[in-house]
Amino acid sequence: MIEYLLELDANILLWIQEYVRNDLLTPFFTVITKLGDAGMVWILVSAALLLSKKTRKIGVMGFCALIFSVLLNNVCLKNLVARTRPFDAIEGLVPLVRRPTDFSFPSGHAASSFCAAGVFVRKLPRPAGGLLFLLAILISISRLYVGVHYPSDVLVGVIDGLLLSCLAQIVVEKYWRK
Repeated sequence: MIEYLLELDANILLWIQEYVRNDLLTPFFTVITKLGDAGMVWILVSAALLLSKKTRKIGVMGFCALIFSVLLNNVCLKNLVARTRPFDAIEGLVPLVRRPTDFSFPSGHAASSFCAAGVFVRKLPRPAGGLLFLLAILISISRLYVGVHYPSDVLVGVIDGLLLSCLAQIVVEKYWRK
């Protein structure tokens, strides 16, 4: 069963490279994927939310979720699982961006995007929260498009990001001074 899932992961990436990558989408997805580098877009949004008293608590939730994500994903899971990047394991897969040097599982871009966007979609007004959630989806898809993550890396990043967004919201709600 595990071998089947690993083969499916590889086949999906090769299919994307063969049938989805094109001259129109490549510049778009390379820019989108860079927005998720080091969680920078989510750090900036969280920082901007700190500026207004009305949204400060949401900004703190965003930062809290990002810290949880770094600790769980980048410090713990990536090093415990130690999964090789797909471009090193799948013959013929060509990454479109600089090759990351850390491990592949889970996708830090997907996890940080969904931990922050999960908070924002629940706490911000509809248009803003929804657009940020859409950005999280695009960043996660971009990791497959540019060939630096397996689909299962991204899926686990999305799931644990959403769970961490809930945890951050609970923690901040509990300890926030009224």
